[in-house]
Amino acid sequence: MVFPEYRPRRLRKNEAFRSMIRETQISPANLIYPLFIVPGKGVREEVSSMPGVFRISVDQLGREAKECLALGVNNVILFGIPEQKDAVGSGAHAKGGIVQRAIKELKNKAPEMLVTTDVCLCEYTSHGHCGILHGQEVDNDSTLEVLAKTALSHAEAGADMVAPSDMMDGRVAEIRAALDENNFHDIPIMSYAVKYCSAFYGPFREAAESAPSFGDRRSYQMDPANAREAMREATLDVDEGADILMVKPAVAYLDIISRLREEFDLPVAAYHVSGEYAMIKAAGLRGWIDEERVMAETLLSIRRAGADIILTYFAKDMARYLRK
Repeated sequence: MVFPEYRPRRLRKNEAFRSMIRETQISPANLIYPLFIVPGKGVREEVSSMPGVFRISVDQLGREAKECLALGVNNVILFGIPEQKDAVGSGAHAKGGIVQRAIKELKNKAPEMLVTTDVCLCEYTSHGHCGILHGQEVDNDSTLEVLAKTALSHAEAGADMVAPSDMMDGRVAEIRAALDENNFHDIPIMSYAVKYCSAFYGPFREAAESAPSFGDRRSYQMDPANAREAMREATLDVDEGADILMVKPAVAYLDIISRLREEFDLPVAAYHVSGEYAMIKAAGLRGWIDEERVMAETLLSIRRAGADIILTYFAKDMARYLRK
């Protein structure tokens, strides 16, 4: 048998070689850890559908930040669950709102932590939709003003970056204008530019108490069948002033991440969402898979597809895995 001159296995024979030529790397610096903030004191309750993920009160943030920073996870994104909800989501931009208090607590206890905030109304509206209703429909244009007020309130509280996830047309431009008019020129916008109407969000809606009370979100979130539309959505957000483009979910949309990476020179983020996390956790707890290796392989696939940043509930677990 005649072998080819090049034998790929030569560079796979030990870990030193494999590490030396590894094309894709993951670092804790690439990861953003989502936090669910709830009212009360001393609260730390596990989300039943997301083992290892907790809903915590503001006073627990110092402890959480200390653990994250010790692992090298320096970036978090905040989701708030208010004490009261109303039809127009007024708690989203309240000066003393749950997220606004959480930002101040984090900046007080861990000033080195990079704090991003989710800008949306679904956690704050009594109906669970991401905008202001006109009858049974979400009214795009009247929602923009509330989103801009919310983003501005986060910046005023000390947020480092805002991340609109509502999928209203024109919201990046509206938020950029509000921030700039109030001298927050240096606050970047990480836009959920390509957010699909996905079945993978179920556990998140339990954690954030944000399931819609009627209908669904197909009139504003994207159809999972569409790829070309994703490019149009991302282009609009770039033109409106987005600094980072996000794809959500991640694993089921690796092709979209790859296309964004090829098309745009802005940083690309991907949200490894609750359902994607829960499936790995459930199979791992039953011994059906090696949870750590599947976690690492999954996050690596998101990076390999082109994501510079990964929002993931595995952030702390992955940081521990990398240390090993």
